[in-house]
Amino acid sequence: MTNYENMAPNEIRDLIRKQDITGPTAGMSKGFTQANLVILKKEYAFDFLLFCQRNPKPCPLLDVTEPGSFHPSKIAGDADIRKDIPKYRIYKDGVFTEETTDITEYWEDDMVGFLLGCSFTFETPLIEGGIPIRHIEENCNVPMYKTNISCEKAGVFEGPTVVSMRPMTHEDAIRAIQITTRFPSVHGAPIHIGDPSQIGIADISKPDFGDAVTIKEGEIPVFWACGVTPQAVALQSKPSLMITHAPGHMFISDVRDEKLSVL
Repeated sequence: MTNYENMAPNEIRDLIRKQDITGPTAGMSKGFTQANLVILKKEYAFDFLLFCQRNPKPCPLLDVTEPGSFHPSKIAGDADIRKDIPKYRIYKDGVFTEETTDITEYWEDDMVGFLLGCSFTFETPLIEGGIPIRHIEENCNVPMYKTNISCEKAGVFEGPTVVSMRPMTHEDAIRAIQITTRFPSVHGAPIHIGDPSQIGIADISKPDFGDAVTIKEGEIPVFWACGVTPQAVALQSKPSLMITHAPGHMFISDVRDEKLSVL
């Protein structure tokens, strides 16, 4: 099995570009920041920028490309956001139409890319703090759920907050709050702990995105705001075209995790 954990981000991106890697990126390039992706035509860019500003928990901005540029120069200048994510999703007029491993054919010269912080980034500090991460242990995608927590509207964009979930003991949950609070640019502290029904999740065993994971006796679900939120927003707001990463299939940047820690 290839040791993706210890490979450099540019090496992982090269394998993704060659389509040797097409699955979820959790645990890859340990210590380097991973990012969610949203690509929109310029006519929607200001509204979405404002949406991110008003909703920093689910949509913490790491980088925004110049219109027409596919290079995220602030976080990985040699990268190509059209090819360097394992799997993309295409939304047209609010309808999810396709998953693909390369979006070059969809690229237009007025498109703007938004790179948003991802909770995969704080998983390394959690593991180093002795807190197990279940979806990594079970070699699957993190479970993600739509909630009844509404985002603050901005222009055409509105919709529900999506959360990612990691089961933990009560003691580990307290420690996880302390650790992830240091990373506000990758969602920060959890937004809910415990009873899923309080945030509109009817069945914890049936995530809206990603895979279900085992919740052991004595554990509680811990929920973080998630960068898949724009995909739920796309379904409700219906921009003519939105391209995103497929849930769990992230962009791996050249930025080290500790650079995003505020402490």
